[in-house]
This record gives sequence, C-alpha cells and structure tokens, in this order.
Amino acid sequence: MIYDISREMFSTPTFPGDPVPETWAHTSFDKPEPDLYQVTVMKITGHTGTHADAPRHFLPGGKDAAHVELSHCIGRCRVCEHRGELTAEDVRRMTAGGTERLLIKGDITVTPESAEEMVRAGLLALGVEGMTVGAEGTIVQIHSTLLGAEVYIIENLDLSGAAAGEYFLSALPLKMAELDGSPVRAVLTDLP
Repeated sequence: MIYDISREMFSTPTFPGDPVPETWAHTSFDKPEPDLYQVTVMKITGHTGTHADAPRHFLPGGKDAAHVELSHCIGRCRVCEHRGELTAEDVRRMTAGGTERLLIKGDITVTPESAEEMVRAGLLALGVEGMTVGAEGTIVQIHSTLLGAEVYIIENLDLSGAAAGEYFLSALPLKMAELDGSPVRAVLTDLP
C-alpha cells in the first residue's frame, strides 16, 4: 500500500509573509493559434506545500537542498500521534527502540527541550503536519538545533490517511543547488 502524505502545492496555504505560488502558461494549447506543446512556468519558494528544510534555511553556510544527506530522507520511519506541546519525555517514548525517522500526526509544538532530545536520540528526520516546527519565539532556536545536527525537517505533511505505526518513508528533496528548502513528494509504504 502507498500512502501519499503530501499536500497539493498550489492550494496549500503559505507561511504568513511568504509569497503565494503562481503559475502561468509559457506555451499553451488554449491560444487562438495553439502551440504544439504546453509549458507552464511556476513561481514558488523552496517552502511551498509539503517541503523539506535544508540546513541553509537557518544556518549561514549550511548545506543546501541539493546536498542534504539522502539517507535521512528515505528509510524506515515511525508515525506517532500527538497534540499540543511536545516534551522531551514524549520524544523518548516516540523514539524508543531506535527510531531514526519520526513523523508526528496532529497539531504539535516542538519545544527546545524536545528538539534537543531528538538530536540526542540520533533522529535523522522529523516530519510534521504544521507549516513549521516550534512556536513564535522559538522557531529559530528549534530549527537551528535540528538543522545544525542535520535532522531533516519535513513540514506540511498530510498524515490523515496513515495510522500510527511503522512504515517506509520516501521524501526526497529536488536537487536544487543554493536553495534553503525544497518541495517534496512524500510517500509512505507498508513494511513487508
């Protein structure tokens, strides 16, 4: 079974203050004299829709989207459900048994303590349904903690169709040099 856990890029709300994505036809079948092929131009940020943050998003000189560790973006993962503030104890419970990739279903707020616990636990990737990790006032600290340890952050997931449990995750960024984030097509598959 394949679970598409991505949101549609152009209908997903953007982070407050970010540009709204746009598309327009460069060539089109819909002209009075139709073109022979259609090419659509996109105007998006690297943080449009379901996306991954590269270390460069918060760390000057950090890795860009083309150079994140691909082994962090693909492999066995655990989906857990939680609502509200995430504590260090919650992280210990969710990562028990050596979980390296953690996707959290629900409206959560990552705290500085829980981000530090994720790093201590050796987490390779954290995925959330919200637009960002952290709350106002802690967003920079939490991103810096996670991205500084090369914990791959995937935001704007749609986990509504995936029950809590163990899966195989694929959420690869596009190979775009010098960008601080990248849209991803994130999917889960059942384990054999």
